[in-house]
Amino acid sequence: MFIKNIEVGEIFIPLARPFKTALRTVYNVEDIVIKIATDTELAGFGEAPPAAVITGDTKGSIITAIKEFITPALVGMEIDDLDGIFRKLNTCIVRNTSAKAAVDMAVYDLYARKHNTPLYKMLGGNKSVVETDITISVNPIPEMVADSLDAVSKGYRILKIKVGKEGLKDLERIGEIRKAVGPDIKIRVDANQGWNAKQSVQIITAMEEGGLDIELVEQPVPAHDFKGMQYVTGHVSTPILADESVFSAEDAIDLIQNRAADLINIKLMKTGGIHNALKICDIAEIYGVECMIGCMLEGKLSVSAAAHLAAAKGVITKADLDGPSLCKTDPFPGGPLYEENLIYMNEAPGIGIEEVPCLSN
Repeated sequence: MFIKNIEVGEIFIPLARPFKTALRTVYNVEDIVIKIATDTELAGFGEAPPAAVITGDTKGSIITAIKEFITPALVGMEIDDLDGIFRKLNTCIVRNTSAKAAVDMAVYDLYARKHNTPLYKMLGGNKSVVETDITISVNPIPEMVADSLDAVSKGYRILKIKVGKEGLKDLERIGEIRKAVGPDIKIRVDANQGWNAKQSVQIITAMEEGGLDIELVEQPVPAHDFKGMQYVTGHVSTPILADESVFSAEDAIDLIQNRAADLINIKLMKTGGIHNALKICDIAEIYGVECMIGCMLEGKLSVSAAAHLAAAKGVITKADLDGPSLCKTDPFPGGPLYEENLIYMNEAPGIGIEEVPCLSN
């Protein structure tokens, strides 16, 4: 079985409510979707969001990378030649990690379909159910409290609170949410690079002294500020999760060896797909560092690829895979079953998505 062509299309999914962070406000999911066609009836599917403020990738750059660089490099290759495929995928163009991720997951989807196995079992098969948190967007405090209580009423046991816009004002946000949801709900705080190092230590220390019981703080300082991450990690007790600072296996090694983070957040759109994410898993396991699997604001296809990885690997102990729950509609039939905070892995081959709309040559 060989790769015959890669079809590229776009998909539009409205969100149930605006998604607000310290970096951006989003109203719709507008992703690139792909289909790897072969000389048989089998095909593999992939998806990539144009999260320019995080990865630098736009819709135009993703489409161009796939059509003009990746497709010519991969057409004609045997699907069983995974090593060769991923070597070409990662060398035919630099960066462009979202475009690579879409193709990477489609290759894995196709490979698992060929061998009639769910992807999570092929990657490791650690568990069949994944628990995810849900994101609470940055808004006025009463609205964030109401959103938190609504999530808890639906069964979510872990809230990811977006902050980073107003410094010490964020303390009030988190305090009011903790007061409203009680002590049994886990709270994760995501600053999305919104604080500097000293400010981070001040805010996190105040959260600790206030007894807010925060599970972790994600990416408190700008992505490039490894020294700042190191300073924060060394001066607070709350675990620090590196997100935008980690795109590659090399980044993970630097952060871990320099004790610049306690945890690593793996996102397929940063790593360029599952192939490179597995390298980060191996590195983290060697050093005894736990990982979270996260997503951008994505549809069910690409989030499901990440869910399969989360289910496969024991070193991934936390999940932030709420993208499909934030969408108003789901255009992707099949795949894992999303029931609020729990994701049940499909037993159908591959990622399990049956078809992808809006595809054209």
